[in-house]
Amino acid sequence: MQRQPARVALSHLGAQGLQTWTWAQLLDGVARRAGALQQQGVQPGDRVALLGVNSAQLVQGLLACWWLGAVACPLNVRWSAPELAAALDDAQPALLLCDAALQPLVAGCALPQHTLDRFDAAAQAAAPLPDRRCGGDALAALLYTGGTTGRSKGVMLGHANFWAASMTRGAELNNPPQSVSLLVAPLFHVAGLGRLVGQLIVGGSCVTMPQFRADAALQAIAELGISDIIVVPSMLQALLDHPQFDAARLQGLSRIAFGAAPMPPDLLDRALAAWPQAEFFQAYGLTETAGAVCINPPSTHRGEQRHGPRLHAVGRAGLGAEIRVCDELGDELPRGQVGEIVVRGAMVMQGYWRQPEASAAALRAGWLRTGDAGRMDDEGWLYVVDRLKDMIISGGENVYSAEVEAALRGHAAVQDAAVVGRPDTRWGEAVHAVLVLRAGQVATADELQAWCRTRLAGYKCPRSFQFVDALPMSAAGKVLKNTLRAQATA
Repeated sequence: MQRQPARVALSHLGAQGLQTWTWAQLLDGVARRAGALQQQGVQPGDRVALLGVNSAQLVQGLLACWWLGAVACPLNVRWSAPELAAALDDAQPALLLCDAALQPLVAGCALPQHTLDRFDAAAQAAAPLPDRRCGGDALAALLYTGGTTGRSKGVMLGHANFWAASMTRGAELNNPPQSVSLLVAPLFHVAGLGRLVGQLIVGGSCVTMPQFRADAALQAIAELGISDIIVVPSMLQALLDHPQFDAARLQGLSRIAFGAAPMPPDLLDRALAAWPQAEFFQAYGLTETAGAVCINPPSTHRGEQRHGPRLHAVGRAGLGAEIRVCDELGDELPRGQVGEIVVRGAMVMQGYWRQPEASAAALRAGWLRTGDAGRMDDEGWLYVVDRLKDMIISGGENVYSAEVEAALRGHAAVQDAAVVGRPDTRWGEAVHAVLVLRAGQVATADELQAWCRTRLAGYKCPRSFQFVDALPMSAAGKVLKNTLRAQATA
C-alpha cells in the first residue's frame, strides 16, 4: 500500500457493474472489518466461517480475519445444508458470514451469523483495528476437502504455508506487480485463494466475479486489462466456444494457467492458436500444499517441445519443494516405476483439523502422501498417472483410469470421458466409461471398444459404456467420480 496507494487493488464485476478499490481503500476497509469482527466477539485464533461467491466483500472478509489474527474458513457454496452443517460443527467458528442468498442453507445452524451485506454496513461505522501482523506458523485458514471419500477434512494452512507456495511459484514464473488477475476459481478452493495471496504479495490487482460465466469472463479480459487467469479445461473450452469469442480483443491475456483435470490436446491446440503470445503452463498441487508444487513451464507448450513427451508431465519439483515417487512402505522407487507421489517442503499443511489419525496417515516422516499415483523420469519430470483411489483392479491387473480416458478422448466423437470401476463377479472390477459426445457426433459402444483395443491392452478396455450430456463436476472443475461409481453400481 505504501508503494502505490492510489492504484486499483481490487475490482468486482457483478450485477451492479464494475466496482473498484484502491490499495488505500482496501486497507481501510479491511481494518474496519477487522474492528467489526472484534466487536462481534471474534478473538485471535478463532475461526470465522465465510460462505459466499467470489466478491470484494468476501475478499475483504478473508483479509479482515488475517488482520485480526483469526482463522478464515471459506466454505463451498455448492454444498448442501447437511454438508455445511457438518463442516461448521467441525470448525466450531465464532462467527459465520454468508451471502444473503445462501442464508437458508445455514439457517438451522446455532451460531452467531450475519449476511455479508449487513456485516459490511456495520464495518463502515467500526473503528479501524491495527494490524496484528500474524504470520509464520500461526493458522491462517481451514480449507475443507470435498469429502468424496467420506468425512470432509479441514486442511490446516498457516501463513508460512501460503507464503512458501507463493514464493515457489513466483521464483519459477515471474509475477509482475502490474499484473491483473481474473479470479474465477472459487476462493474456498486453494487455486483461487492462493492466487489472491500471490497478487497481494507483489501488489498486483485482482478482479472477482460471482461465478464463472464465459460471456462475463470474455468481457473482463477484453475491457479490464486482465493479464492472467487460472482455468480448468472446461472453462477454457467454454471461452473458446462462446459466440462472443473474438481473439483480437483478448490479446492482453498474457498468461494462462491450467490444472485440476487433463487438458485435451485438441483444446490446447485451439487455445495456443487463439493466444499466440500468451504463456501457457500446467500447475500441479493440492489443498494440502497451499498451491502448486510442480509447474510444467511455458517453454514446454510451444516450439519443438510442443509435441514431445514432457507436454504430458506436470513439471519438475518446484523451487522449495521435494518430490518423490514411493512404494507403500515409503521407500523411493527407481525412476520410471509407478508409485505414490509424496511431497516435502514449507508449503505442506500442518495437518487435518481435529483429525490426528488422518494427519498421521497423510504426513509420514515429514512427507505428505498425496494419494496420487505417478512416475518420474531420469531428469526429474513428474507424470501423474491417476488418483490411487481411482485406480481399477480388474482381474488382478492395475488399470489407471486416466490412461483409458486419454485414449477415449482421442476419438473424434468424444468430447469428455470419465472411467470408473464397477463390481464384476468374474473380474472383481470391470472398466466402465462415461462419455460426453461432441455436438452432432455419433459413436457406438462397439466402435469405441474397438478404438480402445487398438491403443490399450485388452484388460484396460471398457466393458461397458454410458453416454451422458455432461459429467458431474466439483466447484474445482474435477469430475465427481464417487457420483459416477455410485451410479454405476446402482
